[in-house]
Amino acid sequence: MEHLISSQDMARFVASGFLRYDHMVPEDLCHACREEMTSFGGYRPVGTPFEETWPKDGALGELFRLPKVAGLIHSLVGPDPLYDHHAAHLVKARTMRGPNTHQDSVIDFRKNYFDIQLSFFPVDTPDEMGGTFIVPGSHFRNVRTGEINAYQHVLGKTWATCPAGTFYVWNTRLWHGARSNHTDQDRYMFKLRLNPTQPQVGHFDMSALDDPEIPRILNTRHGWEGNEMRYELMKRVELWRYVSAQPDYDIGERFMRRREYQPQLADDQRG
Repeated sequence: MEHLISSQDMARFVASGFLRYDHMVPEDLCHACREEMTSFGGYRPVGTPFEETWPKDGALGELFRLPKVAGLIHSLVGPDPLYDHHAAHLVKARTMRGPNTHQDSVIDFRKNYFDIQLSFFPVDTPDEMGGTFIVPGSHFRNVRTGEINAYQHVLGKTWATCPAGTFYVWNTRLWHGARSNHTDQDRYMFKLRLNPTQPQVGHFDMSALDDPEIPRILNTRHGWEGNEMRYELMKRVELWRYVSAQPDYDIGERFMRRREYQPQLADDQRG
């Protein structure tokens, strides 16, 4: 598989719950996708193989089979993913939105496994057009879908102010929502959710696992964590151990040892 994401980008995904790639889609394909979105049709059968479910003809079929997009998908969910759902999200011109922070995963307690959502922006999306907002690093905080819908001014919150052809890929547990569109143009974002079919271990480019930048990335502070940063860091280390096939990975002076060291087990192992 070509175009796998780097070890550093995988660490960013673990720490922040999303990745952003600008200018990933050629301009002509962006235009074709934008035209096709409005009549693409409803959901396909949920839980069926993506390659069998998703039509190969048409602009959107071409979009999700671009080598760079295929490499991105493989890096995060591995081969042969399952189709979950798709949607052409529309925010009409001059539409004001109130607080709508939510999480799509609906109490997803699977250990290590995660679904991904790919968000594609077919046209330039300036700040006043109100691109999708996310709360980086919130994917380890399971909530009941919309119970956080009154949360507005979260430290570190960011949103899609991006050029046409931009892809966001994010962990489905990430807190997010739509923003107001203050322009005279409708805003479209096409979303596709995929499920893994096998352990999400080592599907990315692991040639730089020893890069000293990795622990710095995993230590990223987004602003909202406050005194909970140590908890967040433990969850990141747990997921990084899994996806990178490094079960003993730790940060600094054996950060995880405090929780994992069990004297009785150590005595049993010694004798």
